[in-house]
Amino acid sequence: MSAKPFSSVWTREPKGRREQGLSRDQIVRAALELLDEEGLDALSMRKLGARIGAGATSLYWHVANKDELLELAMDEVYREVPKPVGASWRETAGAIAWGLRGAILAHPWCVRLIGVLPGIGPNALVMSDLLVKACKKAGFQGIDIDFAVGAVVAYALGSAVPEAAWRGMLNRSGDSPCEAQTEMMPTIEGLAAGHPDLLERYKDYIASGVDPLTGRQIAFDYGLVALLDGLDARRGGQAGGQSGSRGTKDGGAPRVSEMRP
Repeated sequence: MSAKPFSSVWTREPKGRREQGLSRDQIVRAALELLDEEGLDALSMRKLGARIGAGATSLYWHVANKDELLELAMDEVYREVPKPVGASWRETAGAIAWGLRGAILAHPWCVRLIGVLPGIGPNALVMSDLLVKACKKAGFQGIDIDFAVGAVVAYALGSAVPEAAWRGMLNRSGDSPCEAQTEMMPTIEGLAAGHPDLLERYKDYIASGVDPLTGRQIAFDYGLVALLDGLDARRGGQAGGQSGSRGTKDGGAPRVSEMRP
């Protein structure tokens, strides 16, 4: 049995607007609004058509099916990721990592599509190309360029996806992050009773009074800076030094305020 040929909305030229019809951009914008308001399961061609007052013929003129529409919507998410030009590799990687995180948290429906739909739209390719160019300029060579780019993207996605799920849980429960954390404490104390070190860390974290949302930002930045430091070491540079990053007063890696777009 032969494999099904690869199909994507990006493998064919977009059709122009039909006479007195909607443009593809209008359809994609409406799909994004529906996805942001009601989630992935709510999107259907029929519902989208009713929302914008268009028949199925107008929609299918531009997209062959729902998957193609989602490819277009996903690339609009990637459009929101900052794409700095002329920055150092650390600044470029930091801006893109923070931007990916922000875009996913702003559009949590896309979590289920990451790795399922091909990220080969123009905005996704520009983002990836900037990372490749930044890594080459920094001195990475050969396959190490691919590994470095993959590490930055994987870290951003791997951190943002569970946070998006956690935020979704909070929205459904109606609890604030602090309320949810406090309500979980009795359960954690019972389940983690045999793991005193882990329980101590959980209690200390709650006692610190750090807002959970802020704490997640700090944790993301900590991991990102550590990752970039490690990549700097792998290419033979010094963290915050030869990479061309702005660094800090003590010569270390950039802080949150310097790396966030």
